[in-house]
Amino acid sequence: MTPKGIQQIFATVTELPSMPASGLRMLKLLENPEACVDEIEDILRQDPGLTANILKLANSAYFGIPTRVGSPRQAVILLGLRRLVQLVIASCVSAIMGRPVPGYDLTAGDLWRHSIAVAIAAEALLKNKRVGGVEDIFTAALLHDAGKIVLGRFVQEELPDIKRITAGGAPLVLAENMVLGTDHAQIGAKILEAWAFPIDVVRAVRWHHDPEAADGSQILIDIVHLADLMCRKNAGVGHLDAAHGELSPAVVSRLGIAENQLEAVMGKVADWVDELSEVLTFN
Repeated sequence: MTPKGIQQIFATVTELPSMPASGLRMLKLLENPEACVDEIEDILRQDPGLTANILKLANSAYFGIPTRVGSPRQAVILLGLRRLVQLVIASCVSAIMGRPVPGYDLTAGDLWRHSIAVAIAAEALLKNKRVGGVEDIFTAALLHDAGKIVLGRFVQEELPDIKRITAGGAPLVLAENMVLGTDHAQIGAKILEAWAFPIDVVRAVRWHHDPEAADGSQILIDIVHLADLMCRKNAGVGHLDAAHGELSPAVVSRLGIAENQLEAVMGKVADWVDELSEVLTFN
């Protein structure tokens, strides 16, 4: 693809709907260690539809609250601010990520279901690792393939060339770069930058196919990389890249997760993906 074509792809990122104002305000609260419940209630009070979605999510069995959640105040007390923000983000992006994605053989809901599966797997991997301080794993995993929303139509236009390259065993991201000059991980990072997401989430999306290319903090990237690969190989979602991609040996070494733990993680995905796909889907 010509430089002009690459510029067209990057320009398409700015044409996406922006993150709703409620979501942006909630993200900003994460930067304020003194944020209070009153501020959160004020944001949600201005968006009754979002409030209804959050309460629906908070009452899902996956999040493990033993009592019925009836108000945003109760939700933030029982879930915590960061988890509540994750639910707001899920609610805000579900409609756009639930669309069909041309080029990747993804019908309506396929990308979203895969994204939910990866988020479940990532949280289960993190629990097995018993690592603290990785609060944004659910969001990073949920949004890891956001770049496909933009890149799908460009992949569709160049699909014969991309399939010719992947047919030889090359990973999809390599084929995307060879034909388009960029890939869905890079475009996904640009989308999240435009939506003002925390840098750790942006980096996890950017490097989830190539963790060794990332500088600095690694655990978030490693877990999203592993969760994505596991779900593509095991969850049966019809990805163009479902059969491609190998786990980085360095990731295996750093995470030190045994085969039986991986099997347990995929069992958790199977247990929860249907329920979360239902409660996390909004019109």
